Amino acid sequence: MDSVKTIIQSLLNSVRGLTQPQQKFLVTLFSTLLISCGRATFTNLSRYSHLNERTYRRQYERSFNFMKFNQQLIEEAVKPESEVILAVDCSFIPKSGSKTYGLDYFYNGSTSKAEKGLEISTMAVVDVNQKIGYSLSVQQTPANSSFSNQESEQPKTTRIDCYLTQLQATVPYLPSSLRYVVSDGFYSKVKWVKGVTSLKLEAIGKLRRDANLRYLYQDEYSGRGRPRKYQGKVDLNDCRNFELVTQISSDVALYTAVVWSISLKCQIRVCYLLNHSGSDSSYAVLFCTDLNLDPYSIYLYYKARFQIEFIFRDSKQFTGLADCQARDLTKLDFHFNSSLTALNLAKWDAVRQHNCDSDFVFSMASYKRLGFNYHLLEQFIDKLDLEPTLIKSHPNYSNLCNYGAIVA
Repeated sequence: MDSVKTIIQSLLNSVRGLTQPQQKFLVTLFSTLLISCGRATFTNLSRYSHLNERTYRRQYERSFNFMKFNQQLIEEAVKPESEVILAVDCSFIPKSGSKTYGLDYFYNGSTSKAEKGLEISTMAVVDVNQKIGYSLSVQQTPANSSFSNQESEQPKTTRIDCYLTQLQATVPYLPSSLRYVVSDGFYSKVKWVKGVTSLKLEAIGKLRRDANLRYLYQDEYSGRGRPRKYQGKVDLNDCRNFELVTQISSDVALYTAVVWSISLKCQIRVCYLLNHSGSDSSYAVLFCTDLNLDPYSIYLYYKARFQIEFIFRDSKQFTGLADCQARDLTKLDFHFNSSLTALNLAKWDAVRQHNCDSDFVFSMASYKRLGFNYHLLEQFIDKLDLEPTLIKSHPNYSNLCNYGAIVA
């Protein structure tokens, strides 16, 4: 854990406007989130650190530029030559209390239905080559009542508008080489796609299986009447008019075509994935607003988008994303950001310690087990007045630190 504290301190030095007490608190907070067992509540965090519960409550009210901190971390963690994308998705957070900010009915993917709780919108930079994602921006989605306008003449604000506002605030912190914003089928709406392209980025997403598409007219203009735009409706059950790109596996083939989307109101490059295993065939339709992008890259970028799901899983299970005791907006925002930032620190520390030639596989369960074992041994040494040099030089010390860790 000494290595991650060094990382935290070096990154905090690049963030301006921090007082020394706040720097010390953030070092303690991130380190404690990576070793504590149980829920990441104020009371439980105080059990694994020298800080009082009231200190956590008080410090959670102070502002901190998490995006700047994460930007510095991503610049250090991601190699300049790596392909990067911005993955965007939302996650449901269980929460109760009539005074909790943002409490509303949101879709919960675990139960496949809308439930009462909170929702966070997360934007993560994914390293496609290393297959690892780092969260950059986290924002809580307001309740539906926050979207209603007092003046009926004003256009209604939707959740897509809220996500676009977050994206606009995130753009200055993105890596210079990042061009593609990848999202799931929920974001395949004209407002989102036009909002992404207006920020000089390209949108990649998934279309419905019954998407309304048109082939572009390719023949020469006859010289009479209005020029013809379309050549016919795309039948997604028949891919004979698509161009075969490659055979991804023995059962899955990748086709592509440039078509006009009626719902998105623009030309898109479609990636048609046909699975012909067994008696019945199935398909999935991906799209990109960049018509010149290689179709296989669209497939790889959308596949890499799933790294954001691992971010939600690990932060909920190990860094207490869904454990906040607070109810007001400021403390909730601080908690969500600190939970995901702690996960970023764990990933980067694990990448730095990976020295072998094998592919890097990150396990947050192993990383937290190692951190807790190291912390517990340090407590034994300190409380029992033992000689640290003698103990740490013992050949079985590393075995105790690795006790219970999962072997990847």
